[in-house]
Amino acid sequence: MLKGRSLIEPDNFSLEETESLFTLAEKIESDESYLRDSCRGKLLATLFFEPSTRTRLSFEAAILRLGGSCLGFADPGSSSAVKGESLADTVRMAASYADAIVMRSPKEGAALLASRYSLVPVLNAGDGGHHHPTQTLTDLFTIRRLRGEIKNLTVGFCGDLKFGRTVHSLAKALARYTNIRVIFISPEELVIPEYIASILQRQGIEFSETRNLEEAMPELDVLYMTRVQKERFFNEEDYIRLKDSFVLNTEKMAIGKDNLVVLHPLPRVNEIAVEVDADPRAAYFKQARYGMYARMALLAAILGVV
Repeated sequence: MLKGRSLIEPDNFSLEETESLFTLAEKIESDESYLRDSCRGKLLATLFFEPSTRTRLSFEAAILRLGGSCLGFADPGSSSAVKGESLADTVRMAASYADAIVMRSPKEGAALLASRYSLVPVLNAGDGGHHHPTQTLTDLFTIRRLRGEIKNLTVGFCGDLKFGRTVHSLAKALARYTNIRVIFISPEELVIPEYIASILQRQGIEFSETRNLEEAMPELDVLYMTRVQKERFFNEEDYIRLKDSFVLNTEKMAIGKDNLVVLHPLPRVNEIAVEVDADPRAAYFKQARYGMYARMALLAAILGVV
């Protein structure tokens, strides 16, 4: 069903296709021998023009656990891009060696452009401040595992909502589910982009904005924390002024629901205090592991081994 398909934006796959990936990921999680060696002989190219730890390593772990192999670069300085090679030529080259490509770029639209030049599936691992659909699969799968289903939820997004591609992707994806309510929590300078708000409006999703995390906490079923991203700012003074706008600590956790789920795409800087890690509602490290299972399911599907 998904064999040979690229994933550039969250809605490239239907809701039914997305849910089928989650069912597959649950099978893999429950039995790690399931699909072992199913991708033997398959090769994944990882093209990371921007730093990454979790996304890159989880994709590499996913293909290796499926019995496949990977090649690529984690630093554009080690690629021919420094010599002036175009993205199109880099992608054509990688597609001639590999069965699928995972790519991260600081430029919006780069993944879509890559998919137009690639003869193999392209998976968007983040393109600037635009989208990060495989992180969205991770986030949705985590919510499903910890809440049982993805519906009838109030979800809070806190922090950098202007540049946060994980926020944009997840908000867009949640708009397809039943009875979802969203609260956006950010400083005035980092509010959610208008195009995301428009998508929620068209889908009939109730949403509101606040500048106060404590005000929103008692209402939330899921809290999605994000860091203020230094690399997205042109002015360091603005970054310094805003980076400590919202910090989740034990005092704020105390006014949250008993079954609250706290997520974070990571890395964190100081927006979640370390003492919160001991709270059973803090799920961001579980989220990282669930991401590996979600990416294993995705790779198995697009490579056509299931």
